Amino acid sequence: MRYLWLHITAIIEQYAGELPLTHYLRGYFKRFPVLGSRDRRMLSTLAYCWYRAAKGVAGGGYTREQQLGLCLRLCGAWDERFARMFADVDIPDDVTIDVQRLFPDGVALSGGITREEWLTSMLRQPDLFIRVRRNRQQIEGLLQQAGIPYRYVTENCMALPNGAAIDKLLPQAVYVVQDASSQATGRLLDAKTGERWYDCCCGAGGKSLMLVDSCPHVLLTASDRRATILNNLRERFRMYSLPMPLTVVADAADAVQVQRIAGGRPFDNIIADVPCTGSGTWARTPEQLYFFDTGKVAELAALQARIAINAAAALRPGGRLIYITCSVFRQENEDVVQTIVAETGLKVVHEGLINGIDIAADCMYAAVLQ
Repeated sequence: MRYLWLHITAIIEQYAGELPLTHYLRGYFKRFPVLGSRDRRMLSTLAYCWYRAAKGVAGGGYTREQQLGLCLRLCGAWDERFARMFADVDIPDDVTIDVQRLFPDGVALSGGITREEWLTSMLRQPDLFIRVRRNRQQIEGLLQQAGIPYRYVTENCMALPNGAAIDKLLPQAVYVVQDASSQATGRLLDAKTGERWYDCCCGAGGKSLMLVDSCPHVLLTASDRRATILNNLRERFRMYSLPMPLTVVADAADAVQVQRIAGGRPFDNIIADVPCTGSGTWARTPEQLYFFDTGKVAELAALQARIAINAAAALRPGGRLIYITCSVFRQENEDVVQTIVAETGLKVVHEGLINGIDIAADCMYAAVLQ
């Protein structure tokens, strides 16, 4: 298995976080077609475990091989394949990770989560979650036939093992892949027929889909500064046979563009699921934890406040702004909400962190201002 050592060493030494790790590995494996599926799986596991735990075991005088073995064990990925690969490596049995070393101190977290809890969660991949749209019994039956275990978090939120191959198993129209904490923001929408809604940073439309699924007869406008992502949103609405929203290529950080979208008719409700560090989802993408520049937090917080303040100006009197991030950092969450209140006069109706760690889900933050 010496060739695996050569490849994982090359990956660790060459990868600098410039691409998502999954994309980098895909490109790397294309350069080495001789690597079989089993080799690719082992190398992927080694790489992900390294970026989850390596900083926590660094500085102990261990060799690279010992560090990799410790990372596998700490992340619960050790199995017979790796036992053979590491047969000649002396790996201590009683080492525990210092999770505080995984991320620089000094970045305050939102209320509702501790630093130790958050960092410890980085060692495990969260589950796969789907939002059941319809045909619950059909979904359960197909999963049972395929031997895929599942559990319900809520009536319509189902948890599956991460990596469960459901895309060709379940009919596309009956479910949406969506993290449990993201689904939990749906209870804040409370949409009513005929209301005018605006999703100002819609991305591929996860919140918009949840909104229209809950109340098909809202009047929805969705914007994003990326035309390609709006194409994805429209394709998803077609796939689920939902009423198509008005889509506009626009940058919500530009107040003029937001006002142009409103067109003199303020919205009843606005969703601002703003760009953020994504720190609440880093257990899925541990390379972001490993390579993150903490200086970006302040930069993103300023952008988030600008987007939210622009959106607030397009609300009717009494309208609601639903502010959402997938961050656990106070500077992106409570601090931005305080800025919104100070700049717009909106009142906080609800705010708080949605801590999904106990159910193997992501963490999100949501606030409703009116």
